[in-house]
Amino acid sequence: MSTLTLLPPVVVVLVTALLVAVLPRKPGHALGALVPALAVPWSLSVPAGTHLQTSFLGFQAAFLNVDEFSRLMGLIFGIIGTVAVLYSYASKAESLQTAFALSYVATSFGAVFAGDWLSLIFFWELMAVTSTLLVWHYRGAAVRAGFRYALLHGIGGTLLMAAILQHYVAQGTFLFTGDGITAGLPAALAAVGIGVNVGFIGLHAWLPDTYPRPHIAASVFLCVFTTKTGVYGMYRAFPDGHVAIAYMGGGMAVFGAMFALFQNDMRRLLSYHIQSQVGYMVAGVGIGTTLAQAGAFAHVYNHILYKALLFMTAGVVIYRTGNENLKKLGGLAREMPITAVAFTVAALSIAGFPGFNGFVSKGIVIAGAHYDFAAGPLTLGTDRTTLEWLLLLGGVGTFMSFIKFGYYAFFHGEYDGTVKDANRGQTVAMVAVAVLCVAYGLLPGTLFSILPFDVTSESVVSHVYVTYTVDHIVEGLALAIAGLIGFYATKKPLSKLGRVPDVDSLYNPAVFYGMRVLVVGVTDLYAAVDRAVVRGTAVTTRVVSEPNTVVRRLQDTAGNDDSLAYPLRAGIGFSILVLAVFVALALIALS
Repeated sequence: MSTLTLLPPVVVVLVTALLVAVLPRKPGHALGALVPALAVPWSLSVPAGTHLQTSFLGFQAAFLNVDEFSRLMGLIFGIIGTVAVLYSYASKAESLQTAFALSYVATSFGAVFAGDWLSLIFFWELMAVTSTLLVWHYRGAAVRAGFRYALLHGIGGTLLMAAILQHYVAQGTFLFTGDGITAGLPAALAAVGIGVNVGFIGLHAWLPDTYPRPHIAASVFLCVFTTKTGVYGMYRAFPDGHVAIAYMGGGMAVFGAMFALFQNDMRRLLSYHIQSQVGYMVAGVGIGTTLAQAGAFAHVYNHILYKALLFMTAGVVIYRTGNENLKKLGGLAREMPITAVAFTVAALSIAGFPGFNGFVSKGIVIAGAHYDFAAGPLTLGTDRTTLEWLLLLGGVGTFMSFIKFGYYAFFHGEYDGTVKDANRGQTVAMVAVAVLCVAYGLLPGTLFSILPFDVTSESVVSHVYVTYTVDHIVEGLALAIAGLIGFYATKKPLSKLGRVPDVDSLYNPAVFYGMRVLVVGVTDLYAAVDRAVVRGTAVTTRVVSEPNTVVRRLQDTAGNDDSLAYPLRAGIGFSILVLAVFVALALIALS
């Protein structure tokens, strides 16, 4: 056994989280940034295979499973964990908050390196707990959002647990076999349970509800781990894909981009775009081919980089101005040039503009939808599938959203007042991630080398993917032009638009008042039963203790004034005789 397999990252990072909570702020954050960084060489070097196998509660378990999928997740989790801790320190986050964040990182490591369903669901639920604590730590409005967050993820985890138990009944093991979750009801429950984490349409509202609430540094952690671990879990459950999952991913790409366009709160806009971009990953997993799945995990990797960068830039704007609403900003590019450039890199990356990392990974998923996905009718008489059109439409919406963000925050008008740019620590964090976004965009082979499948090999994928072809570049530029035209066509009506309700506008009040009715109903029913029992007990006691009085009252009520012919009270001797007779009869019956 290699020494690298003795202590998986979950253990080391959890211990680090405890130390960060008690150490002074500066050395604590230094340690907190160093340890996730060590996960990068560890992920690249640890031997593939299943390690740390044991028996837990009589079931086989494997706490460390290393393959090309988990290796990629560990690599990017380590990179962004280090950057996020540095950003937290620079953004004046408390040590306890960073400790909660690192415990969240640790449990995410545990989930992606789990070798069986039992271990995965264990760390999956711990992720929900640690991320909830991270949200709650900021207090205020984050507390109620955290309760809603915890409730939804508790429901999702319960459904996934039910699927795993049914899978065990069918397969007789919790270990990963490479075949995914058992088909039928277990697969349906798993899809919905994991769908909460990845933001399926209708199960997504926790994203824009929760992520804008906590500290700006907490949002950088939150935007990374839950949804991307969900994509990893979706692959484990459906390694061969599923048409319904593919179409759900396409729908998420469009729905999230559309609702992001309606937002004026910066972090709420970015949260909807998490759903949209995760839609590309889910679509890739749903298509189920090597090309599409390689694209899905390439997009996981790239999305973590540019989405963290977007939340960092938005956080700097909030940190310096105190405003989250785009309508109250403007002209910040002159005051905050470093932040503006970092935002521009992240925006072009998420939109899939040529030369940036999103163009590379998004293109692989779209190619998978084009070459490998035959389900559904062709659209508009072209050779593009319906799913491909959904992904392209989501791309147009993404350009429109980030043109809006940049226009109102950085380039339109003039900011009323003087404001500083990002501080040194924030600048280092943002520039480091921005460089990676550009590097993976200009040197796609660097990204291809860490993907689970080699997209450049004819023996591995159905269609060899070449990033910079004329068709791909034209497609990327066409989406950008369509987004630019779309934004200017809708700018005026969007500026007059108020808050557009989402599904949580229906189920939040329904759950609140439904629970209120339930609690009041149960309380009133209990009180009524309690009163009835007390009254019944009082009557019974009165009848037993004063039978003659009770009988006389009944006679008076009936209008009968006759006195009692026989007394109803018995002497002690007669009572003992009756008791002895009953005991004797009972003993005879039992014998």
